[in-house]
Order: sequence, then structure tokens, then C-alpha cells
Amino acid sequence: MSVLGDFMSKTFDSLQPYLDKAMALETARSLFEWDDQTIAPFDAAEYTSKVVGILSDEYMKCLINDDVRKIIKKLKEDKEQENLSDKEKAIIKELDKTYEQLESIPPDEYRAFNELTLVSNRAWAKAKKDNNYEHFAPYLKKLIEYKKKFAGYRAKKGQEPYDVLLGDFEECFSIKELDIFFDKLKKEIVPLLKQVAEKSDTIYKNYNFLSYDIDKQKDFCRYLSGYLGFDFNRGVIGESAHPFTLNLHNHDVRITNKFIENNLESAMFSVIHETGHALYEMNIDDALTQTPVGTGASMGMHESQSRLFENILGRSKAFWTPIYSKLVDTYPDNLKDISLDQFIRGINKAEPSLIRTEADELSYSLHIIIRYEIEKAIFAGEADVDKLPELWNNKYKEYLGLTPTNDAEGILQDVHWSYGEFGYFPSYAIGSAIACQLYAKIKDLMPVDDYLREGNITPIREFLRDKVHKYGTTKNSNQILKDVTEEEFNADYYVKYLKDKYENLYLS
Repeated sequence: MSVLGDFMSKTFDSLQPYLDKAMALETARSLFEWDDQTIAPFDAAEYTSKVVGILSDEYMKCLINDDVRKIIKKLKEDKEQENLSDKEKAIIKELDKTYEQLESIPPDEYRAFNELTLVSNRAWAKAKKDNNYEHFAPYLKKLIEYKKKFAGYRAKKGQEPYDVLLGDFEECFSIKELDIFFDKLKKEIVPLLKQVAEKSDTIYKNYNFLSYDIDKQKDFCRYLSGYLGFDFNRGVIGESAHPFTLNLHNHDVRITNKFIENNLESAMFSVIHETGHALYEMNIDDALTQTPVGTGASMGMHESQSRLFENILGRSKAFWTPIYSKLVDTYPDNLKDISLDQFIRGINKAEPSLIRTEADELSYSLHIIIRYEIEKAIFAGEADVDKLPELWNNKYKEYLGLTPTNDAEGILQDVHWSYGEFGYFPSYAIGSAIACQLYAKIKDLMPVDDYLREGNITPIREFLRDKVHKYGTTKNSNQILKDVTEEEFNADYYVKYLKDKYENLYLS
């Protein structure tokens, strides 16, 4: 029996064919996304976009119609609610939310937007490769125009357009909550980062930038993923320009990685990060997968799992104690003289940098704040697309003391905007904070470091499965946190974690 019960409603049964068709269409779209970012030929996008557009149109027609509207309305009645299982109630709640998001958007615009995202992603990739923002800018303008219109269609009275977009990724955080959160981080982290930056030369890590054979990197990263619990019978690892995780259902979860010959850490911590996402999807209850609630609670909660494994566990000495010798054996010429303690200090070195995905834990949230403030300005009508590189560079100078020398390491570095994913970036910082809050509770309940030193990830992974993963979207982030930690989101755990770690590493 499912964790949410298995009662059945005849009215709900009449909804099931629509849910099944919508799921199949979404799965097909996901397959095209996977293919597009991994092995599809570069010139395919313009033509494949038509296929994605038709699938998107059919998805919308499948859910947004009079029959589904009537069924949802009936299922929300008190009499019907009595006959629904908790699972069915959760599905109706999620479907109602999806319905509200889509019904106000004209179908032709929804289809055109989905076609645009495939083409705009290719434009972004070319612009980044050629270091030419002007090539991407026209596509970005169109994407922003669509998202502004969509947000306008959906916004409730007095609601900011950007708040609408934020809610698509994390319903527990609006501009109001995020402003408070980010103001706290700026107040606490910026001064500490300046102190740490003055001592960054005290940590040696030149070894990280030697030549590391790509095939050996792939083998070791596959080992790392399996070590954490990635099930290769239910998942695969591919390659893409930007690492990501995609799930078709809990028995087909796909992650990608990117390999850089002269940067050992990059692929290792990317695969740990994406494996954290994958474990979440693999551990969702079988009764929920392939339903509207068969994915993570929110992007913030999803990022908490990847950041927990990547940073809190993956950069600890206890984690590397049983496996560092394997890494040394893989690259004996480069690492034979690098002790475990040196390696741990190296992977935790903090200093301002330009690239978000390569940023250390301490400076990482500042990269998110920059993107958040730019997105807020865009949707408040205070930022012109043609001047975004200048705005971007000014904020990097303000927060990190660095100025990008080109667009590729500046405004073109992230893939998200090319898919119209505005409102996503705050989830990374939210996730980092949630990870620290969950970790504090896990440490209270089990000897985490002892397990890690033994090479035993299972108790930690099983705890997360039982307390977070298996519920899918049936709970939101604050509900999960309240159930697990007895309090809702609290950024103090994140601030304390960063201060304790980096004051001990650099200032003690």
C-alpha cells in the first residue's frame, strides 16, 4: 500500500485518461529535451522545435478543456473529497495549480513559446561559444516578452509579475521573503568573504589545474555516482554543455556531466551534485511517479539535496577518507604528493570568482543574488536587454570585486534564460540553506561523520528517502521542513554553517 493510501473515486477514475495522456506527452517533451542537450545535431533545433511545439499544444489541449474543468470542479466538492485518498487529493491540488497556470495563456502563444525555447537554446550555445551576446539578445527579448505576458495573464490583483514566476519554482518564497533572505546573506557573507579573500593564497591547489585524462575522469565520476547510490539499472549519465538532471519517472532518471581536462574538481562535484538530484527522483514513491505529484516538492527542496551531497557531505574530510586513495591511484603523477588534508583544504578554498558553477560555497550565494536582482529589474521594467551585460558586470564588481572580461564568462555563462526559466536561480540559494537546516537535524539523529568514514552512505540516503524524497510534491518545502526539523525555513543554519566552516578554515 502507498504511503498516501489507495482509495479510489469513480469521479477521479474519469480524470485518469487525461492524466495519463498528459504524462505521456510530457515524457515525450522531456525526451526531446534530453536529446537536444546531449546528442542531437546542432542544426536540428529549428526543425525539432516544430515537434516540441505540437507536443506542447497537445499537452495543453489534453488538460485545458471543459471536461477536465468540470471533473476538477466536482472533485473539489466536500462530498467528493470524502471519497478521495490522500494521493488523489494531492494530485487534484497540483492539477488545479497547473490548470490555473495554463488556462489564461492563449494556446498559440504557449506553443510558440515552447518552440522558441529550443531555438533560443541553440542561439545561446552559439553566442556563448562565439562570445557574442548580440547574437542571443534578440531571442532573450522574445523570451522575456513571452514571460511578461504569461505572468500578466496569471497575476492576481496587486501581484508582481516576478512573484508569479518565482511561484513556479518555489511556492513558499515571494519577493518579500527572498529580499529578507538575501539581505541577511549579504550582511553576513560579504564581510566574511572579504576577510577570507585576503588569505586565499594560504591554500595551495595548483594540482587541480594540471592535465587530467578525460576518460579517467569519466570512470571516476561514474564510480562516485554509484558510491552515493545512483542506480544504473534505473538511470544513465550523459554529457552536455551544462550538467543537468532529467526524470521520465523514478525508473528512468538521467543526469549529465561536463568534463574539463585542466580542472579535476569540476566534473567530480558536478556529478555529486546531479546525483543528489537523481537520488531524489529515484526515491519518489512508486505510487506517485508518472503523476502530477511525481517529482520534487520544489526546486528549492530539489537543490537542497544536490547541495547537501555536493558540499556539506562531498567536501568533508570524512567523505573522502575511504575513497581518496582511489582518486590518487587514478592520477598518481598529479596527486601522489598531495595529502588528504591538503586535498580537503583545496576543495574548500574560497575566493571570489566569475563562474557560478565553479564557485566555492562561501561566495556562491552572491552569484545567485546578482541574478535575482537582475531578474527583478527585468520584470519591473527597469532593465533593458541590450544593457544587461553592463548591469551584470557592474554587479559582479560590486559584490565580488571582479569584472568579466567577456560575455561568455559573464552574462552568457548560464543556460537557464535560454529556456525562459526566470525565477529559477533563487532556488539554488534556498536549496543551500535548506540543506544546512536538514543537515543539522541529521547530525542530531545519527553519527554522520562515522558513517562517512566507514564509506556507509546508506543511513543518510535512507533518511532522506523516508523523510523527503518519497513524498514527491504532496508536501511543499515548509511542510517537509516542519515535519523533519520541527520548524519552517530558517536561514540561520546556513549562515552558521558558512561562518563555522570558513572561520575555522581561514581565520582560526
